[in-house]
Amino acid sequence: MQRIEKSFIEEQNQRHIDDLNKDFSYLGEKLSRSGIDIETVTAAAEKFQIAVPSWGTGTGGTRFARFAGIGEPRNIFEKLQDCAVINDMSACTDSVSPHFPWDCVDDFSELKQQSDELGLSWIAVNSNTFQDQQGQAHSYKYGSLSHTDAATRQQAIEHNLDVIKYGQALGAKSLTVWVGDGSNHPGQQHFQRAFERYLESMKKIYAELPSDWEMHIEHKMFEPAFYSTVIQDWGSNILAAMELGPKCKSLVDLGHHAPNVNIEMIVSRLIQFKKLGGFHFNDSKYGDDDLDSGSLHPYQQFLIFNELVDAEARQQEGFAPAYMLDQSHNVTDPIESLINSAAEVQRSYVKALLIDRDALYGHQTANDAIMASNELKKAFNLDVSPILAMARYRAGGAIEPIATYRQSGYRQLVAKSRPSTGGNTSGIV
Repeated sequence: MQRIEKSFIEEQNQRHIDDLNKDFSYLGEKLSRSGIDIETVTAAAEKFQIAVPSWGTGTGGTRFARFAGIGEPRNIFEKLQDCAVINDMSACTDSVSPHFPWDCVDDFSELKQQSDELGLSWIAVNSNTFQDQQGQAHSYKYGSLSHTDAATRQQAIEHNLDVIKYGQALGAKSLTVWVGDGSNHPGQQHFQRAFERYLESMKKIYAELPSDWEMHIEHKMFEPAFYSTVIQDWGSNILAAMELGPKCKSLVDLGHHAPNVNIEMIVSRLIQFKKLGGFHFNDSKYGDDDLDSGSLHPYQQFLIFNELVDAEARQQEGFAPAYMLDQSHNVTDPIESLINSAAEVQRSYVKALLIDRDALYGHQTANDAIMASNELKKAFNLDVSPILAMARYRAGGAIEPIATYRQSGYRQLVAKSRPSTGGNTSGIV
């Protein structure tokens, strides 16, 4: 199994450690003037983890084409190998989220053994009833869990129950359900009856959840249905979660909202009602673009973490969201994009830790809009790169992760054992 040796990472780190120590010391002195201990913040950064999606390790695409890169993983075992490299570089991605049936194997004990050897754990398992699979008895062309045909709904229910079993074998603790159910023409679907059928199906899945599991519902405004979707926004999402029970929560994908929606306020509402299950972090320009996290809207991502860190500081009941990346990379090396994105999400978290919450609460109480806004921007505008780099270094990762990854020649090495399959079908979008 190809792996970047720890000794190589350490060798590369030695080239940068002197400069890092100087930058870290300077930033520490600056933060101390505001009463912030850089060591406390760095320790928090070391503990921060975000999961990598198994499907994100391959080149994505659009509805029109997919341009495969060299050395792409061809199965879940090779995906895991790439995930281990991402964690070796970033030191903040020690878990993987699989997608079934894409990642199905004959022997899950073998897959669990490999993940253990690589130091990786499993987080939310994802079901797929938005595509027809080979040999499938009933088509999802007109829906799955909300389909008008009872046999099709039952097929989708049974698939989700199978996914739970796969997750149990891997040690996961939650099921994420996203459906593409909806309509493309006015009058095509009875909105209320479709939602009723969806809830009826989900209740059957919920009833089979292990006692220590959660179910996370993912909503999406459009695609593949463009007139209506059954779970189209956070309103339908939280209504369904409240109807199903306390083990069901809402998942927030940053690309699944209408333009200019206040996502940070949605996050606050979900926290308040103990229904925030987790996140799919990515970025968006036009819709569900699945761009690299923080590539377009880093301030929005920071504002979301302002709400998350606030809930953490207040020790709000039921607050334990799962963080995961969900991206589609069509012109970059997926490993590099995932390393970058993990660091950018971690950056938002660290910056949110620097907010003077007592000062912010005071400005809010006094209705001082300018000073409240400036309190946030003071933390956001600070370059915390030395904290991130030091956290990586102390956790055994790379001070300069992209440069170290490229210097290793990993992609070229695995390309020798991973010949192209010649496929050029659409990727995940």
